[in-house]
Amino acid sequence: MSPLLLVVAAQIAAPSSAVPPPEPVAGARIAFDASGVTRRQAAGLAEVAAQRKLTPDDPVRVASISKLVVAITVLRLVETGDLDLDADVSQALGWGLRHPAHPDTPITLELLLSHRSGLTDGIDYVLPLDADLRAALAEPKAWGAEAPGIYFRYTNLNFPIVASVIERATGERFDRVARRLVFEPLGIDACFNWATCSDAATARAVVLYEPSGTTPLRDDHRGARPACNGVTPASDGGCDLARWVAGRNGAIFSPQGGMRISAEGLARLGRLLLGRGAVDGVRLLSPASFAMLATPLWTFDGSNGDTLNGFYCSYGLGITFTATPVQGCADDPFGDGRRRIGHAGDAYRLRSGLWADVEAGQGVAYFATGVPLDAPKGRSAFSQIEERLAAGR
Repeated sequence: MSPLLLVVAAQIAAPSSAVPPPEPVAGARIAFDASGVTRRQAAGLAEVAAQRKLTPDDPVRVASISKLVVAITVLRLVETGDLDLDADVSQALGWGLRHPAHPDTPITLELLLSHRSGLTDGIDYVLPLDADLRAALAEPKAWGAEAPGIYFRYTNLNFPIVASVIERATGERFDRVARRLVFEPLGIDACFNWATCSDAATARAVVLYEPSGTTPLRDDHRGARPACNGVTPASDGGCDLARWVAGRNGAIFSPQGGMRISAEGLARLGRLLLGRGAVDGVRLLSPASFAMLATPLWTFDGSNGDTLNGFYCSYGLGITFTATPVQGCADDPFGDGRRRIGHAGDAYRLRSGLWADVEAGQGVAYFATGVPLDAPKGRSAFSQIEERLAAGR
């Protein structure tokens, strides 16, 4: 068996006494250090119908790792004075964003990025092209009981609001701002949804499947640009992005999880973390901005947040910190007790991860598609497949 099948072929197994879980449809893993890639692996099919094999250069919807790039985009705008992490976002939005039970408490970018805004995912955060985010947030089910700043609750809905703030501050579409401030300077052909990816990258899209590999869930567009470039159509079925209005609907480009990027691109982002904001001579974040990114804003103390069964125990500006030494935490997919920074992703049967051990100068980026919803758990709060991808076993 080829060494590239290390993680995603039949050798991915549960403990010897258990029935092996189904193989992922495809997967990739890249290990890296500050100087470059140290090992790359890919196996399986990026597109089953065409029997197209996965390569490390094929872009995939990596789910919540997207949040890290949103945070980096915000920090770049903070550096230019266009945004303020501590300001009431109502000022930028042009309308009052307030928790209905706590109307005197301002909601800031820091609170939104660190999941302490008081919002929940009680409403759908995937909104059509012509939706009005302000109207959606008027729904009481969007809000939890706790006041902003008090409680951590992982909430995708925070990030469309952040994208709306970015659009109002810049006058640009969120996806274009992320490309201008993050992807282009780093030389990464990536995008939020598909509008700003190249034709070549779009043609190599990794299809996300049910575990059977026969039912596509996302990005099965057979090498062509997808309808609406992956954006949820308007209520009348229309796909014209000329309807975009700055800040009205920050959900259009799926900032919470819609980034399409290759394993190679993820590894470059990881090397940015190892370089404390710089990679290959390109400084994207100042040392002060990186220090903010690399500082936890919330750590579980036993009652101040929902850890999702120990998965999230320390979080910052769109970034996760692993191996939290607190009772009830199981956030170490590597099993070595070392603190790493990065993010995990889980959507449409994909599991992904980008983790950097800044002190050791090493990191890993990975994803697997076609992972069952009930994939066997590992020794941590992560699944067995994520633990194996993380550790390279």
